[in-house]
Amino acid sequence: MNNIEEKIRNLAQEAEIELTETFKKIEKKCELNSEKVLNAFQECNLSEMHLHSSTGYGIDEIGRTKIEEIYAHIFKAEDALVRTQLTSGTQALSTTLFALLRPGDTMLSISGAPYDTLQTIIGIGKEVNESSLKTYNINYEQIELVNDDFDIKAIQERLKDTNAPKIKLIEIQKSRGYSTRKSLTIEKMEKAIKAIREVDKEVIIMVDNCYGEFVEEKEPIEIGADIAVGSLMKNLGAGIATGGAYIVGKEKLVKLCAERLTAPGIGKEIGPSLSQNPLILKGLFFAPSVVASTLKTMILASKLLEKLGYNVNPSSNETRGDIVQTIICGDADKLIKFCQGIQKGSPIDSNVLPEPSDMGGYDDKVIMAAGTFTEGSTIELSCDGPIRAPYIAYMQGGLTYEYGKLGIIKAIAFMEQNA
Repeated sequence: MNNIEEKIRNLAQEAEIELTETFKKIEKKCELNSEKVLNAFQECNLSEMHLHSSTGYGIDEIGRTKIEEIYAHIFKAEDALVRTQLTSGTQALSTTLFALLRPGDTMLSISGAPYDTLQTIIGIGKEVNESSLKTYNINYEQIELVNDDFDIKAIQERLKDTNAPKIKLIEIQKSRGYSTRKSLTIEKMEKAIKAIREVDKEVIIMVDNCYGEFVEEKEPIEIGADIAVGSLMKNLGAGIATGGAYIVGKEKLVKLCAERLTAPGIGKEIGPSLSQNPLILKGLFFAPSVVASTLKTMILASKLLEKLGYNVNPSSNETRGDIVQTIICGDADKLIKFCQGIQKGSPIDSNVLPEPSDMGGYDDKVIMAAGTFTEGSTIELSCDGPIRAPYIAYMQGGLTYEYGKLGIIKAIAFMEQNA
């Protein structure tokens, strides 16, 4: 151990003492969400037979059906679609938007510009993709956040405007994506949804819930959202599920999404789980604990970096709506070095030094560090960021607090050594 790493370890010990009460609150929330999951497993009568899987068409497979019943129960939704055939959160979002919007419809983002890959789906990037919503004559508008909160007045005025196209779908992105804004809490979303319903009771309210599950005590459907979407490569997979994504919400909307994924008239009837049922269920079972470990890891990282003079967001004492921690590095080299440090703190490919490269769906080069057991699993300790000013590292994950802490110490030490 060199002098810099020893210094970081000592700072971590100080930080843990200062964060004692914060960690206790996270553990209490973990207990509440664990009870929610356990109750769903019990009340939905999960049995050993539901662990078995199907192949081929997977027609009306009982295990997959039971998983979707459990998801609907946890999210307090009418229905759920949980499939390995949804390979990512991006695919689940794309499936939902194409299922619910028709040519001539208008969607409105009320949380500013969405995540990079969703911009490509919509058709608002630097180049319009030929398969985007825009090429299907689906219109897009957005309303910026004000001081990291919804602009309620602007939202209501737009919904009341009879001279503009009627809004068919409102999209809310809970997490920050590759932006400098803060994540959105359930409390803020609940106020916005209430304000929307005062003006329009029919507009579809969709929440991109990626990175946000089990961070708080409630989920979007409980506060009035019509549909919510997320990935099993993130919070709810707990690093155990090796793929998949979910869509939960109103039955008629979930049905449309299922028919977009498979075929009209077939919908949820087919989709083999291909031996994934035990992994999906076990991942969901462990998810509250893993999310708690991730939150503790990110808060420790925030505290350590604050002590070292770095500009972080959120700060170690802020309320969080997702599991993402950002470090504003200020220059490309620091961003690259921090991501390389995360790779060095990983259990797999710790000898590899990631470099920025082109990636599908992104306009800028992106550096991604993740020595993970499942490729692309962002609930495992990982860090990434686009190579563009102000050169922000976006970090998330940590399957256990102990492994997360060790990885963070190594990452910070590597960055400090090469500064």
